[in-house]
Amino acid sequence: MNSEEIAREADVAGAILERLGTVVLGQEAAIRETLAAVLAQGHVLIEGVPGTAKTLLVRALSLVLELEFRRIQFTPDLMPSDITGISLLGQAGVFTFRPGPLFGDLILADEINRAPAKTQAALLEAMQERSVTVDGTTHALSEAFTVFATQNPVEFEGTYPLPEAELDRFLVKVLVAYPDADVEQGLLRRVLGGFEADRPATYGLTPVTDGAGLARLRQACRAVRVDDRLLGYITAVVRATRGAPALTLGASPRATVSLLKMCQAQAMLDHRDFVIPDDIKASAYSVLRHRVVVAPELELEGVSADVALRAILDKVEVPE
Repeated sequence: MNSEEIAREADVAGAILERLGTVVLGQEAAIRETLAAVLAQGHVLIEGVPGTAKTLLVRALSLVLELEFRRIQFTPDLMPSDITGISLLGQAGVFTFRPGPLFGDLILADEINRAPAKTQAALLEAMQERSVTVDGTTHALSEAFTVFATQNPVEFEGTYPLPEAELDRFLVKVLVAYPDADVEQGLLRRVLGGFEADRPATYGLTPVTDGAGLARLRQACRAVRVDDRLLGYITAVVRATRGAPALTLGASPRATVSLLKMCQAQAMLDHRDFVIPDDIKASAYSVLRHRVVVAPELELEGVSADVALRAILDKVEVPE
């Protein structure tokens, strides 16, 4: 794609951001990071307490992209076949595959850390390979297939912590906080006006694009230019996590690729066809916070992954 084509797709992405902002109030950063991850063709881990519009964000995104939304409630008794599908024996003695809820476009894996490891592993294959294997037969998933997994940061009873291998499959980890007081009051006005989070018809949203349009948006992201010096900066930031005293586990090479893709998406959302250092700094937190492990003694002192990453970004030299 040339600069003009990227600019046209950036206008479409801007329209998507604008419409999402009319439904999900006071979560501009979360909306932007989530959309950027979708444009970069990555999966999203969303962390926030109940009632902070995590489900609403994904449902609204499916409406503006005109894609199929499916929600899976993860529970301790959920089996892999409950999400991937099963083969049933028909009257003619032939097995027929019945697809599970993973065979949609935008998949909300609600409270993913409540499912046992074997169910999480089935989701991991789908996320990595974008296909599902049942009884030795591989079934391709939708071209737009994207997983949005939610988890509660304060409730740990009855949960199974996500292993590092699965966390690494998520392009970003998006944090959803409580809205400001004026935003929350504005939400009440919307409810009085007829808005209901469980009724998409009340959102007032119309599609901005469709599956084919999403493919063009992703193509535009891949065409965003990145200077060699910035490639070196991305590499230096990720490698610095592996030797940081505050971290016991650094980010993998997959994180380096993820940071590159996220930077390209952020640049396009800013209507640029080239990446700048600020794109890397802005993307580093969401891309790396779930891929690093803070030293236990520092974690007890209140040091978070974001604090450790900020120290790394302050230390790594920014190219001119």
